[in-house]
Amino acid sequence: MIKNQRQYDYSQELVRQFESDLSVYDAQDEDIKKNDCWWKIKRDSFQSHLNALKTEVAEYETLINHDVRTPIVLKLDDIKNLPQLIIKARLAANLSQKQLADIAGLTEEKIIDYEDKDYQTASLIDFLFVLDALDIKLQKGEFLVPLDTLRITPITAG
Repeated sequence: MIKNQRQYDYSQELVRQFESDLSVYDAQDEDIKKNDCWWKIKRDSFQSHLNALKTEVAEYETLINHDVRTPIVLKLDDIKNLPQLIIKARLAANLSQKQLADIAGLTEEKIIDYEDKDYQTASLIDFLFVLDALDIKLQKGEFLVPLDTLRITPITAG
């Protein structure tokens, strides 16, 4: 996920580089394409990386170009993706990390650190401050607790 302008600029450069590399690769002699059993695998790998980068760039552009006067609906398919949703909300609100920090009553350094680490180091209270600062509302929420398969062994970090 692209989280800021610096990452966006770098991703744009990578897209240009992958496109250039692919055009050189595609211009290879037809004999190489036919006789090198790895040619298609390598080419498909380049294309896959390029497609993934373009998807991330398009998502970032959609978020930063969103009309801030219009609410945005961000879907959450897994609770583990909540940190990315918060970052997307900040981008769609056209807030810098400093502006979000000011609104949330935190330091810019904390927001930068939290976003760099996908909020893994954020305390629950800081996490809630950020949610409140972005005015994120849960419209519909369902949590499935499969009691019949509930884990009874400890989970270890790692």
